[in-house]
Amino acid sequence: MSRPLVRLALIALPALAVLIIPAPADLPFRAQRVLAVVVLAIGLWSTEVMAAGVTSIVVIVALILTGAVPTVRDGFVGFADPVPYFLVGVLTIGLAVSKSGLAERIAVLLIARAAGRPRRLYVELLLAFPLLTLLLPSATTRTGILVHVYDQALELAAVPRGAPLAKAIMLALNSINRLASTLLLTGGITPVEAAALIGNMSWGRWFWLMVAPYSVLLAIGAGLIYWQYRAGFRGQLSLVAPVARTPLSSRELRTLLIVAGAAALWLTDGFHHWHPVIPALVAWTCLLAPGIGVLSWNEFEQGLGWANLFVIASSLSLAHALIASGASAWVATHLARDVPVLATSPLLVVVVLLVVAAVLRALIPNITGFLATTIPLAMSVGTATGVNPLVCGLVVTIAGDAVLYYPAQSASSLVVYQRGHLTAPEILRFGVWMTLLAALVVLVVALPYWMAIGVPLR
Repeated sequence: MSRPLVRLALIALPALAVLIIPAPADLPFRAQRVLAVVVLAIGLWSTEVMAAGVTSIVVIVALILTGAVPTVRDGFVGFADPVPYFLVGVLTIGLAVSKSGLAERIAVLLIARAAGRPRRLYVELLLAFPLLTLLLPSATTRTGILVHVYDQALELAAVPRGAPLAKAIMLALNSINRLASTLLLTGGITPVEAAALIGNMSWGRWFWLMVAPYSVLLAIGAGLIYWQYRAGFRGQLSLVAPVARTPLSSRELRTLLIVAGAAALWLTDGFHHWHPVIPALVAWTCLLAPGIGVLSWNEFEQGLGWANLFVIASSLSLAHALIASGASAWVATHLARDVPVLATSPLLVVVVLLVVAAVLRALIPNITGFLATTIPLAMSVGTATGVNPLVCGLVVTIAGDAVLYYPAQSASSLVVYQRGHLTAPEILRFGVWMTLLAALVVLVVALPYWMAIGVPLR
């Protein structure tokens, strides 16, 4: 038997054990089946023995064949949710900005502004993250452009590969860049799926809830990187970066207008009350429409990254099954009953969720799989212990999104890692630091802030 088949068999054994072991009397039949599928999904996601898109289909088939969902339609319920199609629209915007040359123009101009000063080069990079997030919602797409431009800039400045300044810039692209994406609901997979699992929040509400903790976390993370590689910020750089002086091309201008229109609709959802998927799909239509569009259908097909659609849709199906079967409620009820102190100490509930989230994030490299598994469980724990379920969902989102323990946990991280400036131990060490910082930000910043804006812990 080949090694991949052996690995698959070993991954399937725990799930099979959950499936056939006699269940407790109070565990519903379908809930046991769902928990078995969750164990299988965690095994596949944590080992990456299969591609993420293939794992997604395996999860749906397993839900149906085991009886975890009552009908085939329930197995595919994630594909009926607007969130996957919102993500398609957002990723298409990123693809168009990349293909039109608009993003590279902005990135090169930002490099030129540094004028040879290492600190300014680093600060300009940090300030670019929120701006470019509006134009390039996908962290992977944004990183793919910026890593090329900054790598070239470091080479022009004669900064050796793996030097402290190079490590600082690449680590910021690897880790801090993603935080800027999640700050905005339109910033990619993490906020889109988290908002859907928590309760389909509007752009404004998501931003209002996340702006304080994520801004502080981004600032502290950036400061930690600066401190770790402070030797690289001394002296001057003979930086020579090409500056785009030509006027905006027709393709760039059309892209800018379409993206600005979509952003305006997202920012004004409090007035028109459209679901975020509507502006995303309007922008998608415009970007592919003849005459005004900037992408051909072939460019769209080849550049989208279709695995994202399957991963997020299957994750939503799994999360729906966890809730509908009563599996997440059963786990939460037993946790509250077996650890009675949780019912009397809401702060302890948050601490437990932070620890559980850190462990699961280490086991599940795919952020979508992490969110689909953890958010329903966290919200059920909140309901069972009398803690605000919304707070519980936001807590595990921050705890999971703030960290990367190894390059394979993120496509954008792999893009940076392959440049050779960072080592895997360096990424792991920073991930451990960010785990501690994320917990600190949740306890010291997020909880008081949410209480101040009317989202209490209880």
